[in-house]
Amino acid sequence: MKPTLQTRLAVEFIGTGLLVTAVIGSGIMAERLSSGNIGLALLANSIATGAALVTLILTFGPISGAHFNPVVSFANALDRGMSWPETLAYIIVQCIGGIIGTALAHAMFGLNMMTFSHHVRSGFPLILSEFVATFGLVAVISGCSKSRPSVIPFAVAAYITSAYWFTASTSFANPAVTLARLFSDTFAGIRPLDVPAFLLAQFAGGLVATLFFRWLQPLEPKSGLSGPPVRLF
Repeated sequence: MKPTLQTRLAVEFIGTGLLVTAVIGSGIMAERLSSGNIGLALLANSIATGAALVTLILTFGPISGAHFNPVVSFANALDRGMSWPETLAYIIVQCIGGIIGTALAHAMFGLNMMTFSHHVRSGFPLILSEFVATFGLVAVISGCSKSRPSVIPFAVAAYITSAYWFTASTSFANPAVTLARLFSDTFAGIRPLDVPAFLLAQFAGGLVATLFFRWLQPLEPKSGLSGPPVRLF
């Protein structure tokens, strides 16, 4: 039986919320236990995020497609995997779920549920990093979806874990996660002033990757827009 839109939206809300909880919660724990060693804290944060991605995509992928990322939903709509109204609904619940995930992570560690971040993440190197990180993420999904869709959860988790280390921005690569992290004045936070540039770079990276793979692998004839996503996750 095909999942209803309401079911898929609920899954995207919960999945994005749990992903943000993992990102911020592991950042808080890592910062507390690393005794000021930023490299060790980042290692713990990246491993926890990658592990959470695998489990969440495997769990929720069959229901909603496990996007948990507005850029992924946007790319899927461009490739005619979903209608634009469905895509907008996905993006809204992802963003709300991410913010709730921030509050949940803070509550578990005894912090104020919402606090604007003072963590500065500005400058061209970080903006370029977000473009590269998001381009790579959408490229991984697009490439694997054609040949070996079953490996997407592991490929995505491996890519994001590595991108924590090879990008200057530590690879947010997700507008919902970026918005959620502006409400966290912790290791994983981002200053509100720096958010718009990150969002633009992320959508630009996703768009370029989608167009690139459309050139590499032309779309098949349109077969309808309703139902669960068919290309991504």
